[in-house]
Amino acid sequence: MQISRSEQKRRVKEIEELVTKLANLPPQVIQQVPCADEIRALLAEAAAMEVRSRQRHIKYVTKYMQEEPLEPLYNFVSQHQGKALAAKRQLHEIELWRDALINEAIDTEQHSHQQGIDWQEHWQSRILQEIAAKIPGIDSPGLAKLAYLFVRTRNPRHSREIFRHLRAAVESHQRVQANQSRK
Repeated sequence: MQISRSEQKRRVKEIEELVTKLANLPPQVIQQVPCADEIRALLAEAAAMEVRSRQRHIKYVTKYMQEEPLEPLYNFVSQHQGKALAAKRQLHEIELWRDALINEAIDTEQHSHQQGIDWQEHWQSRILQEIAAKIPGIDSPGLAKLAYLFVRTRNPRHSREIFRHLRAAVESHQRVQANQSRK
């Protein structure tokens, strides 16, 4: 899935927000952050800096964090500062999936129109296959139908419904994982 420049900037901004949250943690907690030692040292340095230099330093650390796995860091911050940051990241990911699905549906409809083929509501989606790989048990035919309806009518209600379905599937998947980890 190709990511637009705007989406890349939003992701960097999210990483920068994560780095800021990490830098605001107490020094003894920063030493426990699950990342490379160099990044941990940079985070500790940022905590002691003045406002302007701190902002530059956070952007510098953000550049290094782009290569790090972010999921453990989000989990670490959520343990120490609540779950708001991880929830926000999750909503952005769901929005990205919804937008990718709608864009793929629009492209597929245009391609079918150019080929002179009647586009059906049960179309094959590469994006839905990727989402289903991450979230087993997702209602792929239902989501494909909603994307089809959105492309045909351009009614934002269908877009919101796609988002609701995706969010419900993610939450259900998380509950199942939480129940399995307790056992």
